[in-house]
Parts: sequence; C-alpha cells; structure tokens
Amino acid sequence: MLSRILLLCLGLLLGAQAQALTPAQARAIAAGETDERIAALNAAAAAADAGLADFVQAMLIDAVKLTPEQVLVIDGTSVKDAATGQAATLPEMAEDVVNNNRMRGALQAALAALKLFSPDIAARREAVDELIKQTLDETQLPLLDKALASETDPKLKDSLGLLRAALVITSPDKAKRLAAAQALSEASDPAVKSLLIERIAAESDPEVKSAMNQALSALERRLAWGERLGLAFTGISLGSILLLVALGLAITYGLMGVINMAHGELMMVGAYATYLVQNAFRAWLPAGFDYYILLAIPASFLAAALVGAVLERSIIRWLYGRPLETLLATWGISLVLMQTVRSLFGAQNVPVENPSWLSGGVAVMSNLTLPFNRIAIIAFAFLVLGGVALMIAKTRLGLFVRGVTQNRRMAACMGVNTARIDTYAFSLGAGIAGLAGCALSQVGNVGPDLGQSYIVDSFLVVVLGGVGQLAGTVIAALGLGVLNKLLEGVAGAVLAKIMVLVFIVVFIQKRPQGLFAMKGRSAEA
Repeated sequence: MLSRILLLCLGLLLGAQAQALTPAQARAIAAGETDERIAALNAAAAAADAGLADFVQAMLIDAVKLTPEQVLVIDGTSVKDAATGQAATLPEMAEDVVNNNRMRGALQAALAALKLFSPDIAARREAVDELIKQTLDETQLPLLDKALASETDPKLKDSLGLLRAALVITSPDKAKRLAAAQALSEASDPAVKSLLIERIAAESDPEVKSAMNQALSALERRLAWGERLGLAFTGISLGSILLLVALGLAITYGLMGVINMAHGELMMVGAYATYLVQNAFRAWLPAGFDYYILLAIPASFLAAALVGAVLERSIIRWLYGRPLETLLATWGISLVLMQTVRSLFGAQNVPVENPSWLSGGVAVMSNLTLPFNRIAIIAFAFLVLGGVALMIAKTRLGLFVRGVTQNRRMAACMGVNTARIDTYAFSLGAGIAGLAGCALSQVGNVGPDLGQSYIVDSFLVVVLGGVGQLAGTVIAALGLGVLNKLLEGVAGAVLAKIMVLVFIVVFIQKRPQGLFAMKGRSAEA
C-alpha cells in the first residue's frame, strides 16, 4: 500500500512539472495572428508541456494540418491528434499551417529553449549556444527566467543571465534597460559588442546611453586581452615551427658549416612520409587511424635521415670548406627533390588529416580558442629540442660531433672516424627536418613547395641566434615568431617580412656573432 501511495505521489508530481499539451494550446500555436501564436508557444514552452517538442518539430517541417475540430500531425503515413497523440483520419478539408519567417524563428527558439530543462548538461550548453544565435523578444522572458531559476551550473547560469540581459536591453522600460546594461558590462562575448553598438545608436535616453557606453568600454577591454593572448599564442606557435625547422640547420649549418638549401625539401620528405603512413592506416588499419601519427613521427625522421645520408655520402662530403659550391649544389638538389615528388605524387597538395584527439581546441576566453594541434606542435618542438640538446651534450655521438666540428684534425688524430661522424651529423639534421615536416602536415598543406616557405626564415633564425648555439636558436625562433605576428597586425604580412629582415640585417651589422657567440680561444676553435 505504501509503495502505491509513493507511486501515486510521484505521478502527481511529474504531472505538475510537465503538463500535457491541450487541444486549445495546440490550436493557439497553429492558428491565428502571429503575435498570439508566439505568445501561446512561449507560454507552453515555459510550462514545459509534454509533447511540445515533437509538435514544434512537426510545425517546422510543415507536417501539421488544421480541421475545425482538431490539430493533426502527419507522421509518415500515419495521422495523429497533436494533443492526445491518438490515431486520427485526415479529412479532405484539412488546411496546411502557414508559418512566416518570424513564426519559424520563434519555433526554432522554443525548440532550443526546451533543451534548457534537460538533465544532460551538454544538451543545456547546446541549447544556450543555439539561443544566442536566435532572434529573441520579451515574450520569451518567462522561459529564460524559469531556466535561470532551475540551472545549477555556474557558467551556464552566467550565460543565461547575459542572454536575458541582451533580451531585456530592448525593453521600453528604462529601469530594465539600465539593469541590462549593467549586466552586459560583465560579458566577454564578441556578439554582445555588436549588440551594444547597435543599441547605443538607437538609444535616446542619455543615462541609459552612458551606461551602455560604459558596458561597451568594459567589454572592449576584456576582449582586447583575448586578442593579445591570441596574438602571443600565434607567435609562439609560429616560433615553435621555426624552431623545429631551424634545429636541423643548427646542426648542418651551425655545427658543420654546410649551407644546405635543400633543407626545406628534407622537411617535405618528412611530410610526405606522414602522408604515406596515414594512407597505410586508412587502408589496412582503419580502426587505429587516430594513432597513425605515433608511427608517422619515427617514419618521417627515418625517411628524411636516409635521404640526408645519401646526399652527404654522394655529394656534400666532397664540398666541405667550399660554401659557394655547397650552396649551388644543394639548391640543385632541392629542385631535383621537388620534381621527384611532383612525379610521384602530383603537383597538387595532398590531404593529411588530424587525428580526432588533435582536432578542435580549448576555449580559454570567448574570443580565444587554442587549437589542440598547435598546442601539440609547441610541446613536440620542445621535446625534440630537449632530445637534441641531451644527445649533443651527453652522448658519445654528441661528443664526437662537437670534437669534429671544433677541430677536425685533432679529432682524427684521436681515432675518430670523421667521415662517418659527418654522415651521422648530417643525417641527424635531415631527420630533424623530417620531424618538422611531420609537424607541419598537421597545420598546413602538404605539397612539393612546402619547404620553400620556411627555408629563409630558418636560416635567419640560426644566424640571429648564433652559429652552433641551441639556446640562441630557441630564443631567435620564438622571438621572430612573436615579432612577425605583432608586425603583421600593424603593417600586413608582406611589410612585416621586410621589417623583420631589415631588423636582422641591422642586428647582424652590430653583432655579427648573433645573440650567443661561439666560445673558443681562436676564430678557428
């Protein structure tokens, strides 16, 4: 008996919370003047009437018919009463429900607003995002007030409050407009800025206009921080890419003295190796596609390192100490590599997709979203930097490389196979270029001309940082990345490049050794 009483009470409670849609409500929403229909729709939505969502959806797809006695919903081949849900017959006299654009907007807003009462927080977030895009009016205030009263998530509650303020700011009541302006001063959404500018132009009351101007100023200050942080992040992101590209040059040019104009094409080899690994996963292991990048990283390194070893053994080893010949030879090699790729893969760019876990981004502010792939590249660049620094400073190969680059004859006298070390060092620099190509494939197009966009900047990074200095390479890469993005915002992309080049020329004139000079007892050390 007690369980039956509890079930009865629960049924009464649920019935109080979600009333069934009545025939009168259905007819009021489907027929009559637009203002009256919208008012009836909003009243039903505020009461969270059961079955309203299905009815609104049917209205939006023009699946509702009217008869003098009933409102009917057409569901495929079946017909049912909109209020009771019982099966019905469709008489020949049934009329179509006509919805103008204003009514359709109200239906879409009501459908989104009904999700505000969902127990799923993700559905409520989606509802708020949809409502922000809709054109609302004061007739929807009861619905927003009810959603505000029932919302438990603080962020969603704030979003609903701002949505309500954006609605109330058009009210004819001065007190309400003042309160709305005060609420909107706490906003950080760029859409609110457009709303305030529009309302300021239309506002006639000086006091309200002043409050709106203050809200706009506060919002612009808040948005400016997002723009500054976004600019800094973009600069660091570009700097991390330049760092990856320049790390290989810091070895081949900084330590070995080889002016390798084919360095960009070694990046291209790494990018195409990533493309091939992606296609292999798509063809033979589609279930593991999200993890193809984990295999593409070593594949891109090995592919570029192998090409670098072949180039060093066959051509570059005969040109050490002859910088002009080396420059011309490697430039020719770059043309050969580009044409080879065009012959194998075509002249068009090839698509490389991000794994799902590198897609999207994290929203730090309303006008600042940090993409996951950019964050991953920044982390990857510093991991590669740490690995190279440890290898150069702590391993036997690093010791041999430093010995050969500082004094080749003395290293040979000590039993070091200098020719083999040259091959290892050049292959390492080429492999790091391949890693840069793998990273670039996640943020840009992969094509035969991939390396041409970064080769000049990477040489500038190495020269500015100091020949053979990894610390200087890091500072120069990040500094040039941020400086380039700052200047782009002021002078445009082309003038920014020119200004950066002029800065580097002037800097090198004053300090030829770069930011960090090579330590030694003589110029040859």
